[in-house]
Amino acid sequence: MQRLLTYAILVAVICGFIRKDSYRHISNESFTAGEVLEYRVHYGFLNIGEGIVEVSPTLYKVNNRICYKVNVFGRTSGTFELGYKVRDTWRSYIDTSALVPQKFYTNIQENKYRKEETVFFDHLKRTVRSEEKNQETKEFSIPNNVQDLISGYYFLRTLNFNKFSDGDTIAVKAFFDDEFYDFKVRFRGREEVKTRFGKIKCIRVTPVMPPNQLFKDENSISVYISDDKNKIPIKVEADFFLGAIVLELKKHKGLKNDIHFY
Repeated sequence: MQRLLTYAILVAVICGFIRKDSYRHISNESFTAGEVLEYRVHYGFLNIGEGIVEVSPTLYKVNNRICYKVNVFGRTSGTFELGYKVRDTWRSYIDTSALVPQKFYTNIQENKYRKEETVFFDHLKRTVRSEEKNQETKEFSIPNNVQDLISGYYFLRTLNFNKFSDGDTIAVKAFFDDEFYDFKVRFRGREEVKTRFGKIKCIRVTPVMPPNQLFKDENSISVYISDDKNKIPIKVEADFFLGAIVLELKKHKGLKNDIHFY
């Protein structure tokens, strides 16, 4: 009896020193380190910009967790820059297992507007710290598995869209610009999309947009995602009051799975 009690106390003490890991685990068959996607942005026949989304070939450790480093670069080009010049960088360190952000960085340069900010996530303590250049540091409480704008997109790529019917809504909790959002995406079925590489079968989703002065309605943005294991954005159409801007895939490499155009 004395020995049993000793063992029980020993187990209790050991367990008291073991930190519980509350991270979820997400199965990911859609992307991996080294993936690079390049896009061109056009307004009618006019090329107005380009974007690059790249997953670094090197893994990083943040908060003692292994992470993908994902860079997103956006810039205007050509004569469009005479009226509005953009040089934007977004960066997210995404937990390879839980697919939540551990760190998020933005450097926004749009005409004379400048903003540089780093956001640190602590999912075990459920806090986030926002450090903006030349501004006061802010701290917030966060819900479980909150996303930033980049990690939320990669999380959506892991979903099985066969489970959804036309009109179903997918909700993701997101933190951006010191605010929390219930970011919602509506599944709109499947369509065939023409590209420079040929035709490809796609899943169509529409982010649910709040009322604003830029877009016509809540379904003004359509995102066409390859209907395969990769689930990469093939085309994005944004219908503004002044016309439509289209983003199209122009180059890809380092995909985790083969992609088939026909």
